[in-house]
Parts: sequence; structure tokens; C-alpha cells
Amino acid sequence: MINVVRPTVSVITAVFNGESHIEETILSVINQTYRNIEYIIIDGGSTDGTVEIIKKYEKKIKYWISEKDKGISDAFNKGILQSTGDYINFQGDGDGFCSNDSIAEVMNGVDCQKDMLVSARIKRIDERGCIIYLSQRMSKFKKTSLLFRMSMPHQGLFTHRSLFEKYGRFDVENTFCMDYEHLLRAYKSFPRVILKDVVVAKWRSDGIGNNRELEVLKEYNKIKVKNKIANPLVLQIINNWILLKYGIKKALGFLHAK
Repeated sequence: MINVVRPTVSVITAVFNGESHIEETILSVINQTYRNIEYIIIDGGSTDGTVEIIKKYEKKIKYWISEKDKGISDAFNKGILQSTGDYINFQGDGDGFCSNDSIAEVMNGVDCQKDMLVSARIKRIDERGCIIYLSQRMSKFKKTSLLFRMSMPHQGLFTHRSLFEKYGRFDVENTFCMDYEHLLRAYKSFPRVILKDVVVAKWRSDGIGNNRELEVLKEYNKIKVKNKIANPLVLQIINNWILLKYGIKKALGFLHAK
């Protein structure tokens, strides 16, 4: 009988003053039926009840710390340094896995010697937990989708640790799109992607980028230009198109509100 070696998964959560939702996120991780998991929480020096909630479950958390940091990128980087898993997944405060079998379903059949990125679907939810949308079902991943958007949200993305060894950790200068920029470093020789038609995690809409869409789009463009993923003229045209769509969306929203 052949023993199947299942990949180990490091789940990292960054949180700051998240007492409203952090317990839900923690439970979604520690209740996973997949056994080869280690959980890491990086708290940015919370002053509410977050640390007390973390302590409540610390026996099931491999590592946690509470100290001031330089933002989400810095917190994620601290988590990466403490991780040992074959794959690394990031769940923000208020995010979390949809079912106790989520990671088991995603890791089923994954070959950690070949599959560098494992991407599953996510659901975007509002502050009440209601679904805003489900991420698209893709039959095949096309890296050109990254020219327009982050097509693999980090809540549903399991990144092989070798990619962090090859391309480094997150850039602390990025406020919103650190995961996107990390992928774009590999754009010209993009790694193998395995798509899983599983809605694996939820992504709350009340995060740091909430109501700051224009700032997010500006950071997207800066990142694309920095990594030279296409001709500058092409990137400018794409950016103009994205900003036009944003302007139309805002205008229609204003008219609807009137």
C-alpha cells in the first residue's frame, strides 16, 4: 500500500483590533479536518480584546505574537518567517474558511513537487456576512488576467513556499496589493497553477481597502509598471480603461443614490 504524503499548509492571519471577527477566523482554521496544518497569527499590538481571544485558543496555534508592525505586508512577512509548510495561505481578520473540509478539498490530489500555486474560489461578503459575489469559475488560468485584476485572491490561494524563497517576501511599501505584486514578480516565467472549483474561503468587504478603491487601483498600476509586465503604452491603455470603468461605476452609483 502506497502512503500518500499530504502537503503541509501554513495558514497566516494578520490582525489589529479585530475582536469583532477574529474568533470566527480562528475557529475556521483550527476546526479544519485536514491534519497537516500549522496556524500562525501576527497581531499588530491590538488594544481591544483581540489578544485575549487569541490566548483562548493558543494551544491550537503554532505561533502568535502581538507587537507593533509596519502594516499587513510586514505582518504577513513575520508569519512567513515562522512558517514551515509546503504551502502558505493568508486569511485576514474577518476572513476564513467556508467549511471544516475546505483545505482537505483544496489539497486533494495536489503534488507539492510540481504545483506551485493552488487557487480555489472565494466568496466576497459584506459586514453582515451576506454574499456580494462569488469569484469566477475558471477552466484554465491565464496569466494575462493579471494585467487587469488580482484574479487569484489570497484567501483562496495556496502559494508554494519555494516562490517566497525565489522571489522574496512582500514589499512593505504596498498597502493594499502586496499579494498581487508578489505574483507579478514571476509574471514572465509564471509558475504552474492548479485551479480548484471549490469555494474555499470568505473575504470580508470591510478590510483596509474598503471605500478606498481609487487608491487600490493606483497601487495596482504602480505595481504593474514597476514589474514591467507589459509595454508601458499597453499598461497605460489598460489603466485608462480601468479608471474609466471606475468613473462610470461611481457615476451610476451617484445617480442611483439620487
